[in-house]
This record gives sequence, C-alpha cells and structure tokens, in this order.
Amino acid sequence: MRMEKRYKAMAKRVFQVVFVCLLTIEAPLVCAAQSQVLDLPLQSQAAEVSQRIGITDITIRYHRPLVNDRKIWDGLIPYGKVWRAGANINTTITFSDPVTIEGKPLDRGTYGLHMIPNATEWTVIFSKNSTSWGSFSYDESEDALRITVTPKAAEMRNALTYEFDQLRADSAVIELEWEKVAVAFKVAVDVHDLVQASLKKQLRNLSGYSWEGWDDAANYFLTEKTGLDDALTYASKSIENEDRYDNEMTKSKVLTALNRKEEAGAAQKKALELASPFQLHTFARQLMGEKRNDEAFAIFVENAKKHPSEWFVHVGLARMYSAQGKFDEAAREMRIGLAGAPENQKSSVDGLVKRLEAKQDINQ
Repeated sequence: MRMEKRYKAMAKRVFQVVFVCLLTIEAPLVCAAQSQVLDLPLQSQAAEVSQRIGITDITIRYHRPLVNDRKIWDGLIPYGKVWRAGANINTTITFSDPVTIEGKPLDRGTYGLHMIPNATEWTVIFSKNSTSWGSFSYDESEDALRITVTPKAAEMRNALTYEFDQLRADSAVIELEWEKVAVAFKVAVDVHDLVQASLKKQLRNLSGYSWEGWDDAANYFLTEKTGLDDALTYASKSIENEDRYDNEMTKSKVLTALNRKEEAGAAQKKALELASPFQLHTFARQLMGEKRNDEAFAIFVENAKKHPSEWFVHVGLARMYSAQGKFDEAAREMRIGLAGAPENQKSSVDGLVKRLEAKQDINQ
C-alpha cells in the first residue's frame, strides 16, 4: 500500500513536470529542471524593459523563449491562435497614465499582452486579466483594447525581445522581435495635460512653499510654448513666496510671449534691480547672443561702475570693447579680469587676452 502511494506520487510529479514543460513552449525533447518548491533556472528566462515618456512610465514584463533551430511562425506558434507574446505566465504591460495605442485610447493600469499572429496581419490584445498562466484561459470578453498591425522582416533574433524605439517627446514605438519577424505598435501620451495635472498636485505639497517649484513650473510651460496663462500664474506665485531676479525674469519672458510688452519691460526692470553682479553679467552675455548689443553694453558698463572689484565685470567690458573693435581697451580690461580670476578660470581668460592682443574679436 505504501509503495502504491509512492508510485502514484511519482506519477503525479512526472505529469506536473511534463505539463510545465509543455506550457513553457520549450523544445519537445528537452526540458529544464522544474520545481514547485525551489528557485531553479527557467529555460525561457524572465526579462523586463521600461521606458518613460514625459512623466509616464511604461513597463513590459515577459519571459524570453529561444528559437533553438525550431520553426517558430506557423509552427511552434500557430497562425490564427491567441499567443501569450512570450513564454510562461502572462506577458504584461503597465502604463502609469492613460495612453493611446495606434491612436486608440487605453486607461492606465496593467494588462495581459496577447497576440494573434498571421502571415500578413497580427492582432495585438490588451487584456484586463494580467494574472493568468499564458493564454490558455484567455477570455475575449476581458479585452480592454485590440489593434491590428502589420509584421515586417527583421534581423535574426534567437531570444524573443521587446524594445522601445523611435522615441519622441510624447511617443515611442514598442517592437517585439523574434526569429526573423518584428511587430510594432505606437504608444503616445498627452504629456502637457498630464504634466499640468501633476503640477497642480505637486505644488500642493512642500514644493509649493518655495519659490523654486512655482518658477520651475512656469519655465516648463514657457519652454514648451503652451499653457502661458498658467505659466504667468505660476511665476506670480513664485514671486509671492520670494521676490527674486530669477522669477521676475521668468515673469518677464512669459509676458513677452503673451505679447504684453509693457508689463514684460516692468518685470525685467524689477529683475535687474534684484540681480547679483554675476546675474547681470550673465544676462548681458545672453543679450549679446541675441544680437541686442546696445542693451548688453549698457548693462556691462553699469555693472562695472557698481561692482569694480568683481573680476568678471572687466571681462564683460572687454567683450563690449572687442565687439566695437577697440582691441587695446579690451585687452586692458581682460588683463584686469585675469588678475582677479579664480584659478580654475585663469587659463581660459589668459587665452582671451592673447586673442585680443592679436586683434581678434573674442565674441566670434
């Protein structure tokens, strides 16, 4: 009786091993050791790949079967049948925010990723069920989204691979590659709307009690050339927390973008009143880069009058004189700057002196 029980247990164990072997779609004659109680290597090893688009995280978790000299398409993987798009348990894809897949909306969440391969057309399925073993219990009624894509020929891939490609500020293409076939679909995100909603939450936390958070938010929309009314609100909130050169200048730039030039000029004037000597110098250099030399020269001169002991104000005057073709005056000011420059700047300033002595415009 005891021996009979033992043989039954052994038979059950053999069936479990064979069943797992079949489920992992590995070579029919060779199967890696499996265990329900031990952590042993799987023949199709686990993998994970992630990509951030804007502030949205996308993660694919899957197992990677190998070709191993087998016929894959319409062989190991039959045409016309739902496939787990990997091996072992569900291949899953997680979106931290709502997205569009090939232009179709899909809510945030984790989905079971399945596919139906065919010679000229594939169906990609996003299932609300993400916890099953493969596609064996797949239920079409649980579909969140289906799309149709066209496969293409690709370089040989022995191991099934997912990659993010064709990255843009608001989109990426996810591509499955295995054997000599690639299947891709585009994921897009409404970055600006998501950032706007996220900022409203973030600025209700500790970041809302400093000037930097509001100023950073304003500069995001200013750089992206969108939401300028919100950008102005954020810049004003930053100034309420602490009035500084930085946020007054941000406000000036936003007002300029809104074509409110008189208010922009007033904000810039306030910013320059609050600026440190180095901030004034940096702003004048920026003006020169924008070919607004007259405005830049006025700031260089005023900065030198107010702060003659700062080495960089003499560098500013040297740049002004150089642009005017007054190389002797420029070289004189640059030598004064060289004498006071910190050690880590002396080499570059000395190089500028030599160029001025050679009658070269250092602004070119």
